[in-house]
This record gives sequence, structure tokens and C-alpha cells, in this order.
Amino acid sequence: MKKGTTFEEAAGLLDEILQKMSDEDTPLDESIKLYAQAAQAVAYCDETLKKAQLKIEEIDAKFAPPEA
Repeated sequence: MKKGTTFEEAAGLLDEILQKMSDEDTPLDESIKLYAQAAQAVAYCDETLKKAQLKIEEIDAKFAPPEA
């Protein structure tokens, strides 16, 4: 993914790719290129979600009430 891409942009790209790949007029060569782009976008989204989860866990740990 290009630098500065947001999660929402990557998810939108995945939607566009899915539409193109679902079109039976899309040639095989283009479908393979689209598949590679989709794999990259999925990896980016997965990494972004993992980072977000870590941040949420850090916030929860910081503000969680002490255990009795």
C-alpha cells in the first residue's frame, strides 16, 4: 500500500477489486493482478487492525480499575 493510505481507503480498494473480479468480462491476467493488490490490501488492513487492538488494550490497561 502507498504511504499514507488509511484503513478506510484500503477497505474501499478491496470493495473495488471484488467488483472487478466478480465481473466475468475481467480477463484472467487482470484478475491475477487484482488478486495481488487485494492480498496487499488485506495484509495492510490486518496490520492496521492489530495496531488498533494494541492501542485499545493499552488504554484499557491504563484506565482499568485496580483489582481487589
